[in-house]
Amino acid sequence: MAGPVPEGLPRDIPATVPGTVHTDLLARGLIPDPYLNTNENAVKWIGETDVRYQTSFAFTDEGHERVDLVAEGLDTVATVTFNGALVGETKNQHRSYRFDVRSLIRASSNELTVDLASPLRSARESELRIGAKPLVADALPYNALRKMACNFGWDWGPTLTTSGIWRPLYLHQWSVARLAQVIPRVSVDSDGGGLVEVHVELERTDLESAAHTELLLEAILTAPDGTAVHTSGTVERSSSVLSLKIDNAELWWPRGYGDQPLYHLDVRVSRDAEELDTWTHDVGFRTVEVRMNPDDFGTGFEFHVNGQFVYIKGANWIPDDCFLPRVTRDDYERGVRDAVEANMNMLRIWGGGIYESNDLYDICNREGILLWQDFLFACAIYSEAPEMWAEVEAEARENVARLAPNPSLVFWNGSNENIEGYFHWGFKERMQEGETWGRGYYDDLLPSILAELDPGRGYLPSTPFSPADYADPRDPNHGPVHSWKVWFSEDYLTYRNSVPRFVAEFGFQGPADYSTLTSAIDDDPMLPDSPAWPPTRRRSTAMASSTAAMHCTCLHPRPSTTGTSRPS
Repeated sequence: MAGPVPEGLPRDIPATVPGTVHTDLLARGLIPDPYLNTNENAVKWIGETDVRYQTSFAFTDEGHERVDLVAEGLDTVATVTFNGALVGETKNQHRSYRFDVRSLIRASSNELTVDLASPLRSARESELRIGAKPLVADALPYNALRKMACNFGWDWGPTLTTSGIWRPLYLHQWSVARLAQVIPRVSVDSDGGGLVEVHVELERTDLESAAHTELLLEAILTAPDGTAVHTSGTVERSSSVLSLKIDNAELWWPRGYGDQPLYHLDVRVSRDAEELDTWTHDVGFRTVEVRMNPDDFGTGFEFHVNGQFVYIKGANWIPDDCFLPRVTRDDYERGVRDAVEANMNMLRIWGGGIYESNDLYDICNREGILLWQDFLFACAIYSEAPEMWAEVEAEARENVARLAPNPSLVFWNGSNENIEGYFHWGFKERMQEGETWGRGYYDDLLPSILAELDPGRGYLPSTPFSPADYADPRDPNHGPVHSWKVWFSEDYLTYRNSVPRFVAEFGFQGPADYSTLTSAIDDDPMLPDSPAWPPTRRRSTAMASSTAAMHCTCLHPRPSTTGTSRPS
């Protein structure tokens, strides 16, 4: 570690991958628990510190043409060196990377180094290159780096700016071809038949050779009762589409409206009967419409699944832990179970967090919980400079392709409160005439990527948003709104006075149970103005069609928070 490291702290410590610097230091008792008392202040130096991860290992060569170093998640500005050679430089937490190291690898004593620059310094340096842009209050410059925004602090959570290798890092040996991208497009026709169009992109080692070979691509769709349909085709280059048709498809429904039958899709590529690569995922047959039709009251915002209106009852999902590698499938199971027991049927994955884990999506597929996924822009103006644009495009392409197979995913949203911020928070007034502010992402780049990769789902440029007037996203008569006045200025009973078309966020201050407070805060006496109890720290969020009565909660924040809303 290099930077403002406290005196007496070891410079070298064992590291866990996936992991973060915070969790490695915490595991060895070298820092206090950042979630307790005011300890977050005592560990802020970590966000200002450069870190080096280093390991050595032996290698068993299986004789393949390619050996790739695969980094599923680097947090965030990284320089990757393999046996003394620079193999990659990264600056985006939200995408994966693959580096060809075949020419560098050896049987023994391989040295891998990942240098991570201070995320706070990197964000400030990025501001200098691309220009500082407005963001909420005096927040740290989270909008200058493609990194989880709430990692820089938020009104519901601490400022714990992490560095680390946050998703798996491994070697992948392969030859001839691998399945680089598989996107099944699932549809249901008017007579109940089901169609799966499997769009496949291959990476190949032999395309530059005149002797490149024809490959066999196969797809097998297995129904819940075990019956299967199969199709295959040859691939001469890198792209192919296979189609699978079935009669009387069993429909997937949101929770409370029917069952969630899942079909298992297997895709494989082979050459001369030798299997080269495989891909598997569950899919579901269902139709989704997001209807934004003008009516006597304004513009509606309704979800219809399989032709049936669905009354939305849900919550906003924030990252389950500031230290993402600690979140397990069991944690996701517990969070979704909380939503199920609260009678919810939708979770909105909020734009200040991450493109969530495959585990969360898989659990929601099985539980019938609809998912609304924000693209990762929140409460700020975002530069459209070429270096930022390229990163946004790469992360969006990767994550749209990764998440598209899930039947639970029903909606994409371009940003969280960014259009509202531009027109209503003074952002526009702080900018130069003609200066770009992120609209190019919301109106052009993201819709074009969805049209190419995932054309069957709905999309809005932001929430809140008015389909009738781009510059007036707060209008409760048109599209989704956010209702937060009761959090800072009004009594919660004022919810009775508002009947918007759809509420994508609402809630109010929600203190934790006393037992939770006393386990996290040692102030004695414990008073409202105690040092460890910032009055604006915690809030709970929910979402609903019109004015739904529901229990609203941030699922498993630490410490926990809850609140309730009342029906009109």
